[in-house]
Amino acid sequence: MNFWEYFTLFFVVILGGGIAFYFQKSNKTALQLVLSFSGAYILGISVLHLMPGVFADGSQQIGLWVLVGFFIQIFLEQLSGGVEHGHIHPAHNANAGFAIQVMIGLCIHAFMEGMPLENYEEFHSLTLGEDHDHNHLLYGVLMHKAPAAFVLVLLLRISGFKNAIVVTCLLLFACMSPMGAGMTKWLEKMNLLDVDIMKIIVAIVIGSFLHISTTILFEIESPGEHKISLKKFAVIGFGLLAALATIL
Repeated sequence: MNFWEYFTLFFVVILGGGIAFYFQKSNKTALQLVLSFSGAYILGISVLHLMPGVFADGSQQIGLWVLVGFFIQIFLEQLSGGVEHGHIHPAHNANAGFAIQVMIGLCIHAFMEGMPLENYEEFHSLTLGEDHDHNHLLYGVLMHKAPAAFVLVLLLRISGFKNAIVVTCLLLFACMSPMGAGMTKWLEKMNLLDVDIMKIIVAIVIGSFLHISTTILFEIESPGEHKISLKKFAVIGFGLLAALATIL
């Protein structure tokens, strides 16, 4: 990753969170459509780009790490309340304990998904024997970072936290994925990282992405009803087409 990729990873969180300061409440329909597009795109790149790399050698054990990532995300969601995939629960009490709980869940999630970003293109080249000019994993992370930051800021403001605390939480969240990528770069320089370890890291991120994307896509829009509106269905289709376009 170059400087601009690190900067974009940081800035998109600041942008998403900054926008939330200008809204008293979220436009739930618009947010749901944005999330639907990002969820479809994340699912698409997970299947089209990430899975082929980790399963290239035919190892069945790597599937265990995908499951580990899936269930780690379930655990983290208990801490974050699902903020990383656009859930907002205004009923939460405004207290320091809740803020710490949300931030721990979000920061661990962001750090983990940032780790494979630094070596993604090299990893893809080593596992599939192809040159890779685009960091599709980075695109997937960016797709859901802005909505997550928006919801985080909105949630903290609704819960009554002072702006100084909200901004501090936003800045901390923005730093986590770049720090994860930086950690991987440091491990590589110290010769503590090889392709097998990278496969495990990517597999865990795949499991996390599968949980996030499917949760977004299969949320029911109306209580007691299992249906997706035509508008949301179309947005999901565009998200999948965007993912498919990356293999052309």
